Amino acid sequence: MSTHATKQDPDVLSARLERASEAAARAGIDALLISPGSDLRYLVGAGGESFERLSCLVLPAAGRDAAPALVVPKLEELGYADVPADRLGIDMVTWVDGENPHGIVTDLVHRDGAPGRVAVADVMPALHTIPLRDAMPGVEQVLAGPVLRELRMRKDSAEIEALRRAGAAIDRVHARMGEFLKVGRTEAEVGADIGEAIVAEGHLEAEFIIVGSGPNGASPHHALSDRVIQAGDVVVVDIGGPLPNGYNSDCTRTYSLGEPARPDVRETYAILQSAQRAAVDAVRPGATPATIDAAAREPIAAAGFGEYFVHRTGHGIGLDVHEEPYVMGGNELTLEPGVAFSIEPGIYQQGHWGARIEDIVVVTDDGVESLNNQPHELVVLPA
Repeated sequence: MSTHATKQDPDVLSARLERASEAAARAGIDALLISPGSDLRYLVGAGGESFERLSCLVLPAAGRDAAPALVVPKLEELGYADVPADRLGIDMVTWVDGENPHGIVTDLVHRDGAPGRVAVADVMPALHTIPLRDAMPGVEQVLAGPVLRELRMRKDSAEIEALRRAGAAIDRVHARMGEFLKVGRTEAEVGADIGEAIVAEGHLEAEFIIVGSGPNGASPHHALSDRVIQAGDVVVVDIGGPLPNGYNSDCTRTYSLGEPARPDVRETYAILQSAQRAAVDAVRPGATPATIDAAAREPIAAAGFGEYFVHRTGHGIGLDVHEEPYVMGGNELTLEPGVAFSIEPGIYQQGHWGARIEDIVVVTDDGVESLNNQPHELVVLPA
């Protein structure tokens, strides 16, 4: 089991734990139960994955007397060695096979009185949520996401700098696309080279690689196939992944192998480019995800392509590739400085071709900063 731990400023982590504890109290929650994943990494600097052995941060709400505790299997204790538990006031509690970790967590939650509500991490497996529920009959179990998402959406200066580095790294991969995208190669062959480049340019791994050529570009979540790239193909390349610090990149550009074979490509792509620009220009403090989504959709719909824009305009990004806020109609969240998300409208004509342009942006004190800076034009590569 790898925790993907990285040393972080204990003062930053301490402030996050305090804010999370206070947010839990405001929500009427007595304790947060956070299993391995991005929420745990955000709070204590270690992530990892959940398996059959329970690891769990028990974070009491503000106003309760008990200290936070991190419950981990004894065999995985060293994986959490970089967690500054002493500085954070966290009790490290280990258990061995044969003991009941759900009972241990229950006892910790009850240290300063019976709780009424506990919130479990959104990604905690049912393998653990159900035994914890059974171990605390009469205690309401809710999701921790609504409590933590407000904290995680507003990135601090160090997080924004981490996202800048991630954006620059994935930009360098897109700048090399002429090395990989060539007529006669399959999407899978191109994807393998892109994956190596993603790591070479500073990422821990390639989280996802989409190379959608020709008609495959009309499938927004197409990955890779054995389709051979042909002259005149339009190719959607959507790539990203985490840096060693855990913060992610995500950027899409659209390419053509020589002059596009279909005569409608350039005119349609120009509409998409104007839509993406309009959405970026709409980002500022006080704006809402709904207004940004509308700014992207208006020019596409006005040109008669509204039915071909089949997904939300964007998603938040940080320790997860997809996190709050989601940029879509109906989301009336008031955006504040430090909120980072993608702007990625697309036009997808099934059976023919598709295109998408994606940048990560961050709300600044007076507007917006784009963290991706490769050309937005249709990039024509030699056929």
